[in-house]
Amino acid sequence: MKKVVLSIAFVLSVLGLQAQNRKHVANFSLFQQYFNPSLTGYEGSMLKTYYRSQWTGYEDAPKTVFASAELDLADIRDWKSSNRLKTADQEAYSRQAGGTHAFGLAVLRDEFGPFSETQVQFSYGARVRLSERLALRWGAAATYSANRLDGNKLVVDNELDPMYQDYTGSQAKAGKADVNLGLTLTSENFYVGYAMQDVLAGKGITGGDDYLDGTYARQHVVQAGYRAALSEQFGVVANAIYRHDKYLDETVEAQLKGVFANTFWASAGYRKDLAYTVGAGARLSQFKVGYVYEAPVQDAEHIARSTNEITLTYNLVSVKYPKFGKKVTMW
Repeated sequence: MKKVVLSIAFVLSVLGLQAQNRKHVANFSLFQQYFNPSLTGYEGSMLKTYYRSQWTGYEDAPKTVFASAELDLADIRDWKSSNRLKTADQEAYSRQAGGTHAFGLAVLRDEFGPFSETQVQFSYGARVRLSERLALRWGAAATYSANRLDGNKLVVDNELDPMYQDYTGSQAKAGKADVNLGLTLTSENFYVGYAMQDVLAGKGITGGDDYLDGTYARQHVVQAGYRAALSEQFGVVANAIYRHDKYLDETVEAQLKGVFANTFWASAGYRKDLAYTVGAGARLSQFKVGYVYEAPVQDAEHIARSTNEITLTYNLVSVKYPKFGKKVTMW
């Protein structure tokens, strides 16, 4: 196993000064609510999780675990009133209809060498019907992130350098509360949305040590997706995401999925200047399980290590996924 060697300049410029370092998710289309709270409950009441092991083969390389729960109140209301979800009659149930509310809870744990971060999000989303096919969704999330630096894990190239004295062999902690806001236009076959993450940019409630002061930035996120059937059994799904802040500039990702019988899919994606991805997955009743392999390119080629990501989602209510007919029901 190779050890990740961190100089203090690398620590501060890449990880420290950008404490809210951008979390990459290869299968980002399955975790829309993390990026935009207005998409909370977009696919109904669900449990979602992923595990991401980055740069496989390095000791103390980045590892991320994510888990979320979303509750769409329409699921409860319609189950009680008409039983239509319980009997799996999705054809008679439209998530574009009427105005309703959804709530979500998400937890993310990220570790990289001496750094660790835990994020918690409480999100709320609402939708209002604009027409028979269109709905407008808006949402907000209260967030809290706790960061920790373990100086005992720092491996530096010159331990006598005075630059290291405040970091090696010591512990530092910092916490921050903030707000995310989002707005999304949706239909049965597409969505396009905009969100601001960390709206207060570190000017809200903070605590702990001051080693991360002045390092937080407001982030802008644009998401879009489109799905269409090509035949009775085959369909395509396209998703894209754009993110920008003043420290990390922009990141653009796109993913294309081929879907067979609303049961199996294969995907290919590209993160600008950073990675190519390929993946596959299957739906087993209310479960969906997927795997994505990510290979670094261009700006990340010097890492020369791949990334593996496993995803799992579960519908809390029974819904029908038709295997035949010109309809794609997954993102």
